[in-house]
Amino acid sequence: MNIIKAENIFKSYPTGQNNRLEILKDISLEIPRNKISVIVGASGAGKSTLLHILGGLDKPDSGKILIEENDVASLSDKKLSSFRNNHIGFVFQFHHLLPEFTALENITIPQLIGNVSYQKAIEKSAELLEIVGLTERAEHKPAQLSGGEQQRVAVARALANDPKLILADEPTGNLDTVNSELLNDLFVQLRDKYGKTLIIVTHNKDLMALADVIFEMKDGRLKT
Repeated sequence: MNIIKAENIFKSYPTGQNNRLEILKDISLEIPRNKISVIVGASGAGKSTLLHILGGLDKPDSGKILIEENDVASLSDKKLSSFRNNHIGFVFQFHHLLPEFTALENITIPQLIGNVSYQKAIEKSAELLEIVGLTERAEHKPAQLSGGEQQRVAVARALANDPKLILADEPTGNLDTVNSELLNDLFVQLRDKYGKTLIIVTHNKDLMALADVIFEMKDGRLKT
């Protein structure tokens, strides 16, 4: 059973003087449910652009993206924002935690945006910090956390609204070997114990080794 089906995705960006740079060229793929799918390829191959389109952070020039039968490319910006907040969690190379808030509060905020009560949000955030092994860091602000701890808080935040789908763009890119291994183990736990579907752009060979499916990109196309 697939959670995402992408059909004939094209994406380009203007480069001036009525010219456009083609980034994605007729991409079609299916993402299996409850699996780790990894997207690999050289820099500039279109990996991050594809990930952003699959997650509704960007829209294709043409083509269709179905996430559990929802045609996300056709949603209005307001409906798409709501869909992302409720169904998709994002983890980026840079954690993007809000510096003025504690780890617990950073995880709570997406839930409050989703109209969860404050008390329930706090309780859920504490549970998520336990999952990522950071219960004792709940009241620490990002500047008081190591890079690996910040990234694990970012993973917990991505899980805040219990999404079925987690998208990660070079999540271990700024981490040392030890913290990369911790994060890789966490991704496997999310798949095996919590039934999450993960799509990850990475150059990390250890993470690639954990993938159920690998998509390789070259020059805006999927290699077959």
